[in-house]
Amino acid sequence: MESSVHRRLDSVSRHLLLPSQVSNPALFPVSVKGGQTRQEEADPVVIGGMILDIHATPSIHPSPRTTTPGKVQYALGGVARNIAECMSKLGTKSYMISAVGNDMAGNMLLEYWNSAGLSTEGIRKHKDIRTPVICNIFDTRGEVMAGVANVEAVEKFLSSEWILKSKHNISPASVLMVDANLIPPALEAACQVAAEYNIPVWFEPVSVAKSTRITSVVSNVTFASPNEDELIAMANSLCGGNRFHPIEKDNWRKCSIESLFQILKPAILVLLEKGIKIVVVTVGADGVFLCSKGSNFMRSRLERTKKHGFSGRLYDTIASNCSSSKLLGAMQAQGNSYLFAVHFPALPASVVRLAGAGDCLVGGTLASLCEGLDIMQSVAVGIAVAKRAVEAETNVPSSFSLASIADDARLVHSAAKVLFHQSML
Repeated sequence: MESSVHRRLDSVSRHLLLPSQVSNPALFPVSVKGGQTRQEEADPVVIGGMILDIHATPSIHPSPRTTTPGKVQYALGGVARNIAECMSKLGTKSYMISAVGNDMAGNMLLEYWNSAGLSTEGIRKHKDIRTPVICNIFDTRGEVMAGVANVEAVEKFLSSEWILKSKHNISPASVLMVDANLIPPALEAACQVAAEYNIPVWFEPVSVAKSTRITSVVSNVTFASPNEDELIAMANSLCGGNRFHPIEKDNWRKCSIESLFQILKPAILVLLEKGIKIVVVTVGADGVFLCSKGSNFMRSRLERTKKHGFSGRLYDTIASNCSSSKLLGAMQAQGNSYLFAVHFPALPASVVRLAGAGDCLVGGTLASLCEGLDIMQSVAVGIAVAKRAVEAETNVPSSFSLASIADDARLVHSAAKVLFHQSML
């Protein structure tokens, strides 16, 4: 009988390829039932919320029980929607599965999709759906101070049955991104299809409360992208206790990057030990911790890719400017019982609003992975894209410049530092 170790390694190898295994990243054979293969162009699939955001930003410090002068704007939102829009503006068009109503908010959300030439086939539209709306109140620094969310439609109408209607669109995907707005049965249905067709899954936690929905699908998740608070909530949920506590922000500001990682490391280990291959922890102005169990995952690329971002120039530009050999050289080739962690710094930015930064970081990273770049190059691009997001009024900037993203990604990648590679035994 095949050992559990061999079964696990075989499963992982079907999700990710090392650079030496990639012969033609533009087109890959996709396994189908019956042992046959077919050639498919591999596009990503994104499943989650499409939400109309109302952004209220005061011009002075707000006072309770009265109105405050400021600016109120509509913004196209929803974690999954933001990620898909960001990817499309980087040249990677995804297949979106979501739900909206036949109302003003739904029409506004679909207007961009139609104008960008993106498929609306997977977006459920019905008169009984009340399109999700979130009202966020920001402080004068651009951070969310309070908010009210009306997103029940995602949980009610973005069901497992609706997701399975798009199974034929999911089966050839290069990667499946799910956000935690989905209720557990819908998450499970999406991840089961991904497992059937050996598709890597990216889990975006959305919020502290919803991040705990990871528990039912963790064995099928390849990538997860929590912030520090979501990381703590996910680790507590996965270990069935209250072992980990949020970091006091005042103490955090006094920490070095190395100390901050040491504080978060036990929670990161829980996610990795439960089977997640790569954990991308966002820590705001302190950047990103990229963590994996085994150095091979730091070298990994998606199996099915298609070079089309910025008319095919994204891969060539980043690959030639961001070689990962220096970082990989700092990681001794060890087995999968070793924890590896790399810190990528954030970039200085003129902050307007922080609401879309995390979504654009994921969107930039996924678009780069879909181009065939490795995970370290892709995270560097994601950080460069996130910088543009915090400097924009909208959740996703109206456009991106390949030259400026490439320059910023090179700065981030060259400043990345291997923090940790040590046995987990």
